[in-house]
Amino acid sequence: MSAATGGQAPVTVRSTVPARIDRLPWTQFHWLVVVGLGVSWILDGLEIQIVALNGAALTHEEGGLSLSTGEVGALGSAYLAGQVVGALVFGRLTDKLGRRRLFILTLLIYLVGSGLGGFAWDFWSLAVFRFIAGTGIGGEYTAINSAIDELIPSHYRGRVDIAVNGTYWAGALIGNIAGLYLYSESVPVQWGWRIGFFIGPLLGLVVIFLRRHIPESPRWLVTHGRAEEAERTIEDIEERVRHSGAHLEPVPDSKALEIKELPPLGFRQLTRTFFGTYPKRSLLGFTMMVTQSFLYNAIFFTYALVLTTFYGIDQGSVPWYFIPFAFGNLLGPLLLGPLFDTVGRRKMIFATYGGSGLLLFVTAFLFNAQVLGAVSQTVLWCVIFFFASAGASSAYLTVSEIFPLELRGQAISYFFAISQGAGGVVAPWLFGRLIDAAGGEDAEVLNTVPLMWGYIIGAVMMMAGGIVARVIGVDAERKSLEDIATPLSATGAPAGGTTAGGRSR
Repeated sequence: MSAATGGQAPVTVRSTVPARIDRLPWTQFHWLVVVGLGVSWILDGLEIQIVALNGAALTHEEGGLSLSTGEVGALGSAYLAGQVVGALVFGRLTDKLGRRRLFILTLLIYLVGSGLGGFAWDFWSLAVFRFIAGTGIGGEYTAINSAIDELIPSHYRGRVDIAVNGTYWAGALIGNIAGLYLYSESVPVQWGWRIGFFIGPLLGLVVIFLRRHIPESPRWLVTHGRAEEAERTIEDIEERVRHSGAHLEPVPDSKALEIKELPPLGFRQLTRTFFGTYPKRSLLGFTMMVTQSFLYNAIFFTYALVLTTFYGIDQGSVPWYFIPFAFGNLLGPLLLGPLFDTVGRRKMIFATYGGSGLLLFVTAFLFNAQVLGAVSQTVLWCVIFFFASAGASSAYLTVSEIFPLELRGQAISYFFAISQGAGGVVAPWLFGRLIDAAGGEDAEVLNTVPLMWGYIIGAVMMMAGGIVARVIGVDAERKSLEDIATPLSATGAPAGGTTAGGRSR
């Protein structure tokens, strides 16, 4: 039992656990962490794309659920609402109960919720099941990003986190390719959409066995009064690394951190920490998350409408245009991710946010001039989101590493909830109205001006996000998490909560 929960005075311990994790070379153990935990983003991309494609099937009276288009849209809202609730609830629990318990629990909740969707009998049953699946995925974000940041050595943390977040688009590709078959004439309507809901759970069942071999974060253990367990865990990790053939140098005691366990933080303490101790970092996280979420949800949820309305693409052909769009989004984080560890966080965030915003700004005027076709529009989207995808992934990386360990999960959950509220609700609605303003099928000449201004708004927001990161961002590359933000439980922590090496500019 920990000291804080047993009624005794908290005990101060010296620990070299953080330094021992950060000095590890890359080995098979780290691949286990990446594959076992990173799949959560793949599952989210898969879920979003499967539901986006099965909307037409759900409206069928024969084999579907006879849903209206409004009810199909409401299913997406139910899933997003579940994500927000799951992030907020499980974000607090992952800081209180540990990373490992939560990344097992949240995956199980997702498996149940998504699988039950295949047995839905009407709108309300499916809406409830989608909400449950969303809570699982929302909880995954907080537990997974926290665990990855705390288990991956500092020299690799940026590229790994960005690549993992970018694999959302691998899931979207899987869902899109599966949808081309499931929603074709080869599969009866009554079976296609139901099978779609089982793809994610089948993948999740495989992954849950991998997660059984991933340990609890030693960093979390040592800050929660479980120093002996943290020591055993890091020794086990080091043994796995040595077994892979690596030689480990001993860590000097001078790199030890003195930790005193703290009781769980209340909402008032959290608010004081975010906005009193870390006001610039809170502004940074808010700006980066909201701007990327607005851009992504605005484009992603309406790209099919743009292709069908302005370029006359048949609805059945839209998935073929999505494939290169998704590839651009996937390749950006994979290819640009290493630069966030070498060139630096602030420079790369500025480049990816600013570059994608500038390209979208130019695209807005080309679109209004009506010099683009469906193919050239898709090519431009691919290039824009090659940069924007890496930038968006860096937003999740940023909010997960610039706050103290004791509230890392809650920081991720709060900023995620805010960004989903701004981007997941406002952006699709706004861009849908702008597309409606074009005049539709009855108009002799489509009005492109409203959507052009929508693109300009998205472009300016992204460029503003890049500027904010360049000015007040944190040079977190290749630094220990404890150097970026000293744990609240560390004895003798500076008043600002950070060491000199991690002070925001």
